[in-house]
Amino acid sequence: MRIISGTKKGLRLTAPKKLPVRPTTDMAKEALFNILNNQYYFEDLKVLDLFSGTGNISYEFASRGTEHITAVDAHQGCVQYISETSEKNEFPIEVIKRDVYEYLETNPISAHIIFADPPYDFPLDDFSQIVKLVFEKELLLENGVLIIEHPKHTDLSQLTHFTNQRRYGSSIFSFFEWIGETKTN
Repeated sequence: MRIISGTKKGLRLTAPKKLPVRPTTDMAKEALFNILNNQYYFEDLKVLDLFSGTGNISYEFASRGTEHITAVDAHQGCVQYISETSEKNEFPIEVIKRDVYEYLETNPISAHIIFADPPYDFPLDDFSQIVKLVFEKELLLENGVLIIEHPKHTDLSQLTHFTNQRRYGSSIFSFFEWIGETKTN
């Protein structure tokens, strides 16, 4: 994997083969960040990266100047790799080893962008639970977005707060927002 833009543009990172991950492809990542670049100033963002795996998405935000990034993953090897890579490259990423659903249940952190890249073999109910927890716990800051990466055979368009989706190769990014609704906080 490589960093597409920012201060570490072109940096290639190689995660250990033993990690149970499927990093977002460079093509899909570049397309996603082109969308986000038109909507946000990266320096002003708070980002929550769920099922962070190799940290691929977190590194891209860090390279673009985001200073408040939290990466959550349950796998010790992933957490260790992100921690070591962040330290080596001076990325401001707080890494948390925890089950994502437990984290969302008790998470005191709100973010502008919450990115989730769960395993592609997840049942629809597990994807739905991510959306439910993010919105019930009101974890999105004003004008925030939840982005879930999933395979093309999974349709999340019927879930509440769904706004749109973008397809890049075999990956789809589904976007969820507080459109037409008022947050209670």
